[in-house]
Amino acid sequence: MRALDIAATGMIAQQRNVEVVSNNLANMNTTAYMRRRTEFHDLLYQNIVRVGSTSSEAGTVVPSGAQLGLGVKLAAVYRIHEQGNLSATDNTFDMAIQGNGFFQITRPSGETGYTRDGTFQLNANGQIVTHDGFTLLPGITVPNNAVDVTINASGQVLVKIEGQVTLQTVGQIQVAVFPNDSGLEAIGGNLLLETPASGSPVTGNPAATGFGSILQGFLETSNVNAVEEIANLISAQRAYEMNSKVIQAADEMLGTLANLQ
Repeated sequence: MRALDIAATGMIAQQRNVEVVSNNLANMNTTAYMRRRTEFHDLLYQNIVRVGSTSSEAGTVVPSGAQLGLGVKLAAVYRIHEQGNLSATDNTFDMAIQGNGFFQITRPSGETGYTRDGTFQLNANGQIVTHDGFTLLPGITVPNNAVDVTINASGQVLVKIEGQVTLQTVGQIQVAVFPNDSGLEAIGGNLLLETPASGSPVTGNPAATGFGSILQGFLETSNVNAVEEIANLISAQRAYEMNSKVIQAADEMLGTLANLQ
């Protein structure tokens, strides 16, 4: 009774679907979170009558054959790299990227992580860091006697020193773009890592050709659409229930066969 195994793969697939939807909903308020989408593939097919085979000595050919599918499997979970809304915070070191690109972060291991979460602060040494204390690359230090900090659209960090009129440039923020953003590996903490699938990063100044610009005092919100996710949840739940009914029907059919003995 193949229906038992086929329906079981359908229930497992919809379980994964619900897990992805639940993660999207859980991160509705996560800064710069990119929603995920499940993709499924059908499994192998068993040929009962092979299509294109001959059906007689006269050389007649079977036009369609008979193939029985063996179920479904999870193929991938894609990140949807769609720009989230920009929310004004008026915090000096909050930054949002409008367009393509990722901030570069130095992890404790020395690896470079990538994120669109622009929630930055200053540490005890005046360096711009994430909420976990990881340094924004390239390292930028704001002087202790700075009374105002301005970060322009092209990523220049300008400070006003007390008693001086002219602004001083203390650093240049750079952003990174990848040939395949979906190939980045998520490791939690709003950080992504380069992989062979993502390709090597190309870095450049914000607002340059192919790179997004910086907005100071803004944060990018999650791109999760609550209404769409609830609809996906209901659809997955109904599909799960229908597959369970197939298992019940197949079990009843097997019971009927057993009673015939």
